[in-house]
Amino acid sequence: MHMDWTSTLRCLLAIGLMSGLVACGSFASCFNSGFAPVACGGGYGDRDLSSLPPTATSAEGRWTGTTPTGRTVHAVVLEDGSYWLFYTARDNPHVLAGLIQGTDTSHSGSFGSSNTRDFNLEGAGIRTGTMRGSYVPNQSFQGTIAYLTGKTERVTSTYDADSESAPNLNLVAGIYTGLRADDHTVAVTLDAAGTFSGHASDGCTFAGTLSPRAEGNVFNVSATFEGGACRQETETVNGIAFYDATTNRLYGAVLNRARTTSFLFLCTKR
Repeated sequence: MHMDWTSTLRCLLAIGLMSGLVACGSFASCFNSGFAPVACGGGYGDRDLSSLPPTATSAEGRWTGTTPTGRTVHAVVLEDGSYWLFYTARDNPHVLAGLIQGTDTSHSGSFGSSNTRDFNLEGAGIRTGTMRGSYVPNQSFQGTIAYLTGKTERVTSTYDADSESAPNLNLVAGIYTGLRADDHTVAVTLDAAGTFSGHASDGCTFAGTLSPRAEGNVFNVSATFEGGACRQETETVNGIAFYDATTNRLYGAVLNRARTTSFLFLCTKR
């Protein structure tokens, strides 16, 4: 039987396609397994995939921004889905006014949280609500907090490039002081091993440790209160802290497991 070169080429292509289908099990499986792109000269093998940089899809990272009511916001979204948003007094970025904390679901530019709690230091106490927003990974984040009372607050922020740095206890070590919106001052002394002690002007004293987290420029915090004037009595509570190298400020928050007790601080290194 005589076949011209065109017919021969068609036969070879058909044989190659059938061989691929047999290897994959079905035509759809070929595409799912990546056989088809490789057969066409594209795609990546296992070695190539491992060399590709990861693509950020969640809202993870540190964020800096403001609210329409004149508050400054410094926040971190962790890889475990928890978020910690510190906010200052209106028109005064040096005085800590509270913390908004919860657990989020963020994917493909949408952010949502149904267990938001606001630990306010201006007299409002602990407020509950929800948080919804949108973000561009490693660029911008916008969110709205809706309280059960009907009030809302909006946050607009940009990605903090310091998120990419490794947490460094040697950099953070020092003596810190700060003022809270409840008129209490807080002083903290932290050494390069991560051990700290501190006291507030109401007479409460505490001590604990900072340890670098595996991801993000953030520290885990464990603090034990020493009774006396402390509302937390002798409780040991846990939370997070991060350092702003530009302003030399240390942001920290610890909560009990039920999220009914908190201790917050925003201190500047002397």
